[in-house]
Amino acid sequence: MRILAIDYGTKRCGIAVTDELKLIASPLTTVEASELLDFLHQYCQSESVERIIVGLPKQTSGELSESEAAITTFIERLQEKLPEIHISRYDERFTSKIASHILVESGTKKKKRQDKALLDKISATLILQDYLSSLS
Repeated sequence: MRILAIDYGTKRCGIAVTDELKLIASPLTTVEASELLDFLHQYCQSESVERIIVGLPKQTSGELSESEAAITTFIERLQEKLPEIHISRYDERFTSKIASHILVESGTKKKKRQDKALLDKISATLILQDYLSSLS
C-alpha cells in the first residue's frame, strides 16, 4: 500500500506518493483545489493507499497559518469521501522555500522555476519524505 501527501493550496494542490514499499516519495501531480476530492477518490480506487498526509501550515512562530480553516474543511470532506483511509497531518514549514532552493541548485531554468505547479509537487514530495523519515 502507498502513502500519499498533499501540499494543500486554495488554488491548486501538489500531490506526492510513495512506492508500494513506502521507501521513496515521488511527485505525482498538481490538481486544482476544486477537483482534488474527485481526483483523490479516483486515485484511491485504482491504487492501494493506506494513509494520506496533509501538510500542516505553521508560521515560524508556531501558530497555524490562515489557510488552516480551508484545510480543516477539506479534511472533513475527504474523511467522508474516503472513510477507510487514515488521514494524518505533518508540519510543512519551509517546504516551499526548500523546494525553490532545490530547483535553483539543480540548475532548473528561471522560467521553469516560476511554475507554481512544479513547486507544489516538490513541496508535497518534501512533506512526504520528511514524514517517512520520521517513521524510522
